[in-house]
Amino acid sequence: MTNKPHSDQHDHSHVGHPHPNGSGHHDHSSPNNFGNAFIIAIVLNTVFVAIEFFYGFTSNSTALMADAGHNLSDVLSLLLAWGATILGRKMPSERYTYGLRSTSILVALANAMFLLVVCGAIAWEAIQRISQPPTVAGLTVTQIAAVGIAINGLSAWLFMSGSKGDLNIRGAYLHMATDALVSLGVVVAGVMMIFTGWYWLDPTISLIIVTVIVVGTWSLLRESVQLALSAVPTNIDLPAIDSYLRQYPGITDIHDLHVWGMSTTESALTVHLVMPAGYPGDAIMDDIMHTLGAKFSIHHSTLQIEQGTTDHSCSLSISNPEKHHH
Repeated sequence: MTNKPHSDQHDHSHVGHPHPNGSGHHDHSSPNNFGNAFIIAIVLNTVFVAIEFFYGFTSNSTALMADAGHNLSDVLSLLLAWGATILGRKMPSERYTYGLRSTSILVALANAMFLLVVCGAIAWEAIQRISQPPTVAGLTVTQIAAVGIAINGLSAWLFMSGSKGDLNIRGAYLHMATDALVSLGVVVAGVMMIFTGWYWLDPTISLIIVTVIVVGTWSLLRESVQLALSAVPTNIDLPAIDSYLRQYPGITDIHDLHVWGMSTTESALTVHLVMPAGYPGDAIMDDIMHTLGAKFSIHHSTLQIEQGTTDHSCSLSISNPEKHHH
């Protein structure tokens, strides 16, 4: 068969990159853009953890000390997320032919699980405190928590623009936004405790905040588990890709269409195209890969051409008899 030498056409150019219309444009720039955001957020939050723990200790406020522990966990998760964006830029090697992009998926998964564990710890502490609420220095708690709102709010804002396109940046954003919410709850509780002496407000507000955090974290956990299992990323419309390829002039059928996330921002695709006329030339292949990148956010395409003279049904779709008709 004349098309054999060309049976695998690889896209080495990361077609999503040069096309501002595709979401790939934002995805590739995010690790570079957010390096400074990570540094600023890590430094600010590390300083705040030290201050918060000191004042929590001196004012006999276990609420502030617990929140300092929560913020320390966020500093660690920020360091993890930052490390993942750096590792994601490492070039492929003989062992890791995709590079280390997928570390971002592992970190997003770890971050989501970490947040849920922290929520469990806060909830456990709060439930125990409701029955015997300790006396809290309301004014100190309010002042320190107000500083926390400013620091965490600023940190969240630094990551906000990238929270749509990158699961890892969204994890960092959720951590910071969550902390701002926690601090706001502590301020409200602090002010009310000053005027009413209702110390049970402190653990009660903690439980409400934990519920909000769990709801927000659940989607992050679900999406990162899906990416870890090589699911089609949520921003990619697989039926639309299938339809585009089937309607392309010269293509009579397609099979073995697989799409998965190489990282939290980049996607790969492999597909077999049945073209009875044989290999159509590099220009046609480049056009298909360009469209997959610009329109469908596929950053790395591998296309295999077949003439349809033998049965090439997908080995992963044996249970589907429809696949064997071609």
